[in-house]
Amino acid sequence: MDFQITEEQELLLESLREVMARSGSEDYMKECYAEHRYPQELVDALNEAGFSMLGVPEEHGGTPVDTLTLMLVAEEICRLGGPHFVFGQALSIADMLEFGSPKQQAECMGEITAGRVGFVLGFTEPQAGSDSSAIATTFTRRDGKVYLNGHKTFMSNAQRARYMLCLARNSEPDTEANKKNAFTMWWVPMAAKGITVEPLSKIGWHMMDTCEVYLDEVELDESDLVGVEGNGFMQLMINFEVERLLMASSLLGMAECAFEDAARYANQRIQFGKPIGAFQLTQEKITYSKLRIENMRNLIHKTAWKIDNGQSVQIDSALAKLYCAQEANKVIDDAMQIMGGIGYTTDCRISRLWLDARVQRIGGGTDEVMIHIAGRSILKQYQD
Repeated sequence: MDFQITEEQELLLESLREVMARSGSEDYMKECYAEHRYPQELVDALNEAGFSMLGVPEEHGGTPVDTLTLMLVAEEICRLGGPHFVFGQALSIADMLEFGSPKQQAECMGEITAGRVGFVLGFTEPQAGSDSSAIATTFTRRDGKVYLNGHKTFMSNAQRARYMLCLARNSEPDTEANKKNAFTMWWVPMAAKGITVEPLSKIGWHMMDTCEVYLDEVELDESDLVGVEGNGFMQLMINFEVERLLMASSLLGMAECAFEDAARYANQRIQFGKPIGAFQLTQEKITYSKLRIENMRNLIHKTAWKIDNGQSVQIDSALAKLYCAQEANKVIDDAMQIMGGIGYTTDCRISRLWLDARVQRIGGGTDEVMIHIAGRSILKQYQD
C-alpha cells in the first residue's frame, strides 16, 4: 500500500488551506461558536471553490473523486479548526441520488449547489436511537393523500433545511408482510403544514442547530415517496460505512488540531525554569497522542483503500469509527491538560474541540453499536 498522496491530492489540499485561511480563520470560528451561528461564509467559500461538489457524480454537476480524497479533505478542514459538518454532503445525499425521483433529485441538488443543506435526515426518535426498529412515526393513506404523524429528535440543521428525508412506518396492523417491509422513505418539505421544529440546547456543536421535529397530520402526495415502499431502511444503509469513515476522518483532524496546538504550547510555556515539554509527563502525553493519531490515520487510509478497491469494509468502518471516536477524545483531553487553565477557556480552541468531539462517540452509531457490528462479524470469520 502506497502511503504517499498524489500530486493532485496535494494541490487540492493546498487550495483548501487557502480557502480556510481566507474564510475559516480561528477568529471567525470563535465568533460563530460564541454566537451559536452557522458558519455560512465558510460554507459559501468552500462551495465557490468546488469542495461541496467533490464526490458528486458528473451527471449531477459534481466532481468524482476516490474515497481517500474525500477523507483527506474532511481531515484537513478539521485540522485547520473548521467544523466537520461543512463538508461531506456528497455522501449524505447519496440516498437521494440513488433512489429519489428526478424532481426530488433536482430539489436536493438545487440546495447543495446553492451552498445549503440538501436535507435533514428524519431518522432518530426519542424511543428509537440505536434501536432503529422502534421507529414509531407512521404514514397513513387517506383520500388519495399520505399523512405523516410522529416525533423525530436530534435532527441536525432542521432549522435550516428546506427538506426532510423522513423514515416512517406503515400504520397498518403488523402482519408478517408489514414486518418485513415496515419502513418507507418520504421527501418532506419542512415548510409543510403540521411540522413543528423546536431547538435543543447542547453543551457543544454550537455552530449547528439540533432539533426536535413534530409531525402532525403532515400531508404528502404519493409522488413524495422515495425509492421503493417498504425498502426505506435498506435504502438508508447504502452509504453508512463510508459516512462512518468520514466521521472518523473528521475526528482525526480534530485530534491533530488539538495536538499541534498543545505541542507548540509545550515548547513555549515555561515552568520551573524550563519549557513544560522538557518534563517527562508532558512528553508521555505528546508521544501517546502522536501514536494515536498515526494509528487513526493508518486505519482510515487502509479502509478508504479497501473501499476504492471494491473490498468489504463492514468490520473496518465500524472499527475506524469506534477507535477514532475514542482515541480522538483522549488526544484532545490530553491536549487540554497540557494547555492547563488556558485550555479550559473559550479563548483556546481546544475547549471547543473538547466539547464537540464527545458526541461523536454517540452520533453516527454509538461505541456499543460499533462493537456489536464489528464483534459479530469478526466471530463469524472463525466459525467452523
